[in-house]
Amino acid sequence: MKIRQNVRHWAAKKALTMPVIGDMTNDKLVDMHTKIFLGKTDEANREERRDHLDDFFDATMDTYVEALESGYTEAEAREITHIQANFDFFNHGWTEMMEFPGDELDEHFRRYEEFFKTHGITIDDPLGEFRPATGIAEAPATPEKLEEGEYENAVAGFADDVYVETPEGQTVAGGTEEPEDIDPTQAPGVDDEVQAD
Repeated sequence: MKIRQNVRHWAAKKALTMPVIGDMTNDKLVDMHTKIFLGKTDEANREERRDHLDDFFDATMDTYVEALESGYTEAEAREITHIQANFDFFNHGWTEMMEFPGDELDEHFRRYEEFFKTHGITIDDPLGEFRPATGIAEAPATPEKLEEGEYENAVAGFADDVYVETPEGQTVAGGTEEPEDIDPTQAPGVDDEVQAD
């Protein structure tokens, strides 16, 4: 998958594992991801999907921290959560929100198969053990989109590794090196002036 990586992503990594600002960052990242992905679908679908996405992305923050603690890089941990989201989008037929086409689902799963199996994550159950005990809000599916086979916002051909677009616009496999002395206050949510891609 192709993702971005800049100082704000590194700050978010640091902030999410800290008391107090971790909660602020978590909430801001959830809001931000919900907004981004709702922006990829028709306005008529947005409100009925909002609560589901909020709950889902909140659960993936736990996945992200667990992946980091399991030794995955920041880019890999973040990609794992994006793959979970794409599994969920596929299951709902929300193809316009997907970041890679449906025929790459298995390839993405296999790259992180050890982590996914350890935590009960499958294509059919994208959250596995990270599913909250209270569940997540339901949202209507659009299975007819799967039959149409259109993935208008998906970028194909990046299933063999995590590809990172740097702030300079270069695309590198595997991600960038973590900068020294990252300031966690640069993470989304810590300062309302800070925005993230």
